[in-house]
Amino acid sequence: MNKLNIVFTADAWEEYLEWKKANRSMVKRIDKLISDTIRHPFSGLGKPEPLQHDLQGFWSKKINDEHRMVYAVTETAIQIIQLKYHYHK
Repeated sequence: MNKLNIVFTADAWEEYLEWKKANRSMVKRIDKLISDTIRHPFSGLGKPEPLQHDLQGFWSKKINDEHRMVYAVTETAIQIIQLKYHYHK
């Protein structure tokens, strides 16, 4: 797999910016997860798991006990759709 681009949805980017203002250590954790996901989209840090039902085709990695990074992987990109809370659509 070639190096993947990172793409944020508008909502996920807004959540990232909120974390940046509120909690720098959380941003470091998110950045670490994103870097790891580029190398290991379906394994590695954050206990990755495939999602089901409305989010079938997406994956989740734990940021911490309360928050998840939800993302999809294509041939060229990792699309991040969520960086706060558990799964929402």
